[in-house]
Amino acid sequence: MEFLSYGKRFVIDGISVYVAGVYEKTLQKLIRGLKYHNQRDLAYYQAKFMWEYWQNIMPECQFEVVPVPLHKSRQHKRHYNHMELVGEEFCRLSGYTLNTKLIRRIKETKPQYKLTPSERAENLSNAFEVDKNEWFSGKILIIDDITTTGSTFAEMIKTLKSADINDITCFATTTPK
Repeated sequence: MEFLSYGKRFVIDGISVYVAGVYEKTLQKLIRGLKYHNQRDLAYYQAKFMWEYWQNIMPECQFEVVPVPLHKSRQHKRHYNHMELVGEEFCRLSGYTLNTKLIRRIKETKPQYKLTPSERAENLSNAFEVDKNEWFSGKILIIDDITTTGSTFAEMIKTLKSADINDITCFATTTPK
């Protein structure tokens, strides 16, 4: 599995977005196995790949790791949130704090992969809600498996900023070529 070049990939509303690799070959199989085929042990390998990349980005910072939440109906269907599993492993490796209660998905959304950029934004509009009582007052690191247009990150950033939580960084495992 190969890393992309180190450094921010793009910026959303002043927030840096980092991506570790390209969604192809081994990384694609790893993500699909974890996400769709109940191969939960793959969470460690995805987290390890992310951590090895991340150490070259911000090795000195401490973060509250916030995995992208699933809507309760999708989580019920899958029986787990794959990014929470990755977050747990990432926090074991990094020493960061996992925070799965700060933000939740309150809108049932369609899968993003077949949608255009404008459809993605509309699909995710008002999809999240923040419980500021669950914030530990630290820097937030939102993690996701794949970012294409950044629409999920954008909506989460907007929601967090509306709760006056502004020290945010985003990090995805992969992006399409």
